[in-house]
Amino acid sequence: MITKNQTILFFFTSLIFILSILIKPYPLSWLVKLLPMILLIFVAINHLKGKAGKVFIAGLVFSTFGDFFLDYDGINWFIFGLGSFFIAHLCYLFALKPIEKKKLTLVALYGVYGIAMFSLIAGGLGELFIPVLAYMSILLIMAIVTLVSKRSNVWLVFGGLSFVFSDSLIGIDKFYQPIPFASILIMISYYFAQYALLKGFILSSKNRNI
Repeated sequence: MITKNQTILFFFTSLIFILSILIKPYPLSWLVKLLPMILLIFVAINHLKGKAGKVFIAGLVFSTFGDFFLDYDGINWFIFGLGSFFIAHLCYLFALKPIEKKKLTLVALYGVYGIAMFSLIAGGLGELFIPVLAYMSILLIMAIVTLVSKRSNVWLVFGGLSFVFSDSLIGIDKFYQPIPFASILIMISYYFAQYALLKGFILSSKNRNI
């Protein structure tokens, strides 16, 4: 499992970047943003084995690329960040296979939420209409898979939920109306999502001996 020291270091480096948002822009802010994710990749490499583990690690790597694109130039490189996270979610959901039919009520709630959220921001998307629709779809599928995967556990479920919450804030703030302190709320929920997904996946791998 993720050790106590690794957890403390992850949340400490996350807190540094979250607080630094208050003084942005500053040189190499993207590097500060990547430090927590680099730590998670290091932890994952040391804990995860097999094909599923490698695919999950790839998800962390593509997430890190997405973080770089969005922080280095969030306006001109937004589409590259979106694409990177699209691939990251594909990796996560493939790593979480196989799935089983359960918790169908919660699955339906994700579907209703997705339709409502996209309807809210659709008017402000412009040429990003199709890319954002595709991204939201894969994000919701990933979150749903944390519920119906045979690997499912509380950490994975909260990881998926927190990712949806974080990206919902991005969507509302960017395409509907500004949210006070949106960047701080987004990064708190985002870092927790990545940590929870990794912790849940490591736990599921240990329980399944894979």
